[in-house]
Amino acid sequence: MRIAPGQVAAVTGAGSGIGRALAASLAERGCRLALCDIDKASLEETAELVRGHGPEVVCDGVDVADRLAVEEWAEKVQRDHGAVNLVVNNAGVALGATVESMSYEDFEWLMGVNFWGVVHGTKAFLPHLKAAGHGHIVNISSVFGLIGVPTQSAYNAAKFAVRGFTEALRVELDAERCGVSCTAVHPGGIRTNIVRNARFDQSIESFGRFGRDRDRMERMADLAFRTTPERAAAVILGAVEANKRRVMVGADAHLINAVSKTAPRLYQPFLSIGVRLGKRL
Repeated sequence: MRIAPGQVAAVTGAGSGIGRALAASLAERGCRLALCDIDKASLEETAELVRGHGPEVVCDGVDVADRLAVEEWAEKVQRDHGAVNLVVNNAGVALGATVESMSYEDFEWLMGVNFWGVVHGTKAFLPHLKAAGHGHIVNISSVFGLIGVPTQSAYNAAKFAVRGFTEALRVELDAERCGVSCTAVHPGGIRTNIVRNARFDQSIESFGRFGRDRDRMERMADLAFRTTPERAAAVILGAVEANKRRVMVGADAHLINAVSKTAPRLYQPFLSIGVRLGKRL
């Protein structure tokens, strides 16, 4: 799919991070935008940023965990713009907790956004993409959809699920030859606000001083997450135009992908050692 001026792109989680960078990049390409986020103030900041490029921009406050809300939004986008060509299911949240300590409420909250948000967006927009005659769905997974990480079991579960869901969808669309395709995206560490906005429970404190000091965790994330949202957006849109089935974003993502393929039985003991060492700090 060539991303061209006048096409309509719908992006969830557009209030910050990768979603905002995608909106800006798509605006520069002349796309008409339908943006949503649960944080209406941040979404309006994105809208002001991209309107400088002159595209048509419509913003809506939407909780992607709410199926009916997403379905209503998809219908509104179709009415407002007359077509949909690109859908990016990007909205996401984070949770730090061990399996034993994690509450069901927190688990359901994360799955509602990170997994069901992708399902809702895909199913709500797919008929409109087909009606347009051509289109593409981008579902944001993670490197945590490739390997399991301690205190990230809920996030892992959602991102592994997004990976499987998207890969199965791709096969169905290929077989159907309907003009619509999809890509699973696996970002590594991206400089976004996801750590700052994450939920953590008390079990994190058992993982040493980094677990006890949220500010320290955020600073470490700033240092470790090297890829900018703008670079991530460029890679994602390049993958759309190349019709890639799966794309890694960032050098760390490529490394983790290689480890998951070549040494799947080695990384877990390595992580276990790291956890034990961290608890001594």
